[in-house]
Amino acid sequence: MLTAGGAALAQDKPAEAPAAAPAAAAPAVAAASPADPLKTLEAKATDLKVAVDTVWVLATAFLVFFMNLGFASVESGFCRAKNTVTILAKNFVVFAVSSIAFLAVGFGIMFGDGTPLFGAQGLWFLGGADGSPATGEAYKGVYSALNWTGVPLWAKFFFQLVFAGTAATIVSGAVAERVKFGAFYLFSFAMVGLIYPVVGHWIWGGGWLAKLGFWDFAGSTVVHSVGGWAALIGAVMLGPRLGKYGKDGRVNPIPGHSIALGTLGVFVLWFGWFGFNPGSTMAADPGAIARIAVTTNTAAAGGAVAASVVAWLLLGKPDLTMILNGALAGLVAITAPCAFVSVPSSLVIGFAAGALVVLSVLFFERVHVDDPVGAVSVHLVCGAFGTLALGLFAQDQFSPGTTGNGLLFGGGTQLLRAQLTGVVAVGLFVAVAAGLFWSILSAVMGIRVPAEEELEGLDLGEHGISAYPEFHAAPAWGTGVAAPAVAPGPARVGTPAVERGR
Repeated sequence: MLTAGGAALAQDKPAEAPAAAPAAAAPAVAAASPADPLKTLEAKATDLKVAVDTVWVLATAFLVFFMNLGFASVESGFCRAKNTVTILAKNFVVFAVSSIAFLAVGFGIMFGDGTPLFGAQGLWFLGGADGSPATGEAYKGVYSALNWTGVPLWAKFFFQLVFAGTAATIVSGAVAERVKFGAFYLFSFAMVGLIYPVVGHWIWGGGWLAKLGFWDFAGSTVVHSVGGWAALIGAVMLGPRLGKYGKDGRVNPIPGHSIALGTLGVFVLWFGWFGFNPGSTMAADPGAIARIAVTTNTAAAGGAVAASVVAWLLLGKPDLTMILNGALAGLVAITAPCAFVSVPSSLVIGFAAGALVVLSVLFFERVHVDDPVGAVSVHLVCGAFGTLALGLFAQDQFSPGTTGNGLLFGGGTQLLRAQLTGVVAVGLFVAVAAGLFWSILSAVMGIRVPAEEELEGLDLGEHGISAYPEFHAAPAWGTGVAAPAVAPGPARVGTPAVERGR
């Protein structure tokens, strides 16, 4: 881009002719003049495209950033009131941690030129040579994995940063209500500074999975499965919340304190996904953006409907938490194939993901993996499913020269085998790496709060404040006595309860 622009400017002024031959110079000037306006127009058009693409990339990145509010709302709504402050603190600080870790080293590991396993050039604070917004062979720099998008380097960085932050946020939900704030804080640095960018390099940074023919358009594996695997390992190592499972193995429901807040959060996430998936074009391509928006929305709708039906059949009621997770499951599943599948295929993928997430939640409950918000089922299970679905439903007509056709459209098993290889490889790496970091933190500082603090609530134990300082538990039914206060306030045990109906 800059090189081309520079060349055009260099040709704006014709070379001076010798004084002794003015007549001979005139034809040269006349011949050059018609070309100059054309080159100037081309340069301006190129600059305009860079500007429009940059605005699009940053606007969609801002939408993805807004998804942090959705994650915070879902997690706090699905958990108990006494843990709201620590949940909000985790979801807030995780993006701050991600911003520093990804800037310092994560982006370089993920997109710097280097080995098939990790980037080795331009590691620290994006300090490598860069030729953005030039593209293709015109790009001269060390972040060549992103030379296909014609936007400035800092626009590339910010867009990738909000994705990295999403992967780290996923972990928070599965370890909620019993993880130490400090342990989560430090794990987030490791997650965004090392685990996430290594996988990202394999797939989006030109690494070995990219060369194998593995495809993930917007992050079913890179973002969601990576976050889901780290969340699963954390939940297993922490163990279940106190009282979640009885001595006889019975599952004791621990309902969240605000399904309304959780529902609001899912709406925010659904909205933010229109930045997540269409924004991954990283160019203002109207046709691609519009179709990806529709495949994304259709999968979410299919997931919500399927989850409501399956929950109704299995649980006897259309559980709203399952419906909400069904919509998220559809969104996660379509994230990898959204640019490569038809709209009808996206509906099938959404239906399947919505049914799968209900079965997955029930499975993890049965095996005593305590996941308060269903993060593992939504992000890991449905992320892996969506990645494999690309190998089934991809059609080359939607992005010629990329994935080819999937198995169900006559493409054979090659693409599906590449997708399966990626799912397994990423799962093994993240499970081992996350297990290592959780183990180190457990040995050095412990990762679970004391039982007394867990019973009291992490808000007071970890942060010394309550999200609802005037809120108290409802009276114990039939006793006429108010239950103990869950936060400092005027109510006291022994105070007569207000009669029902007054």
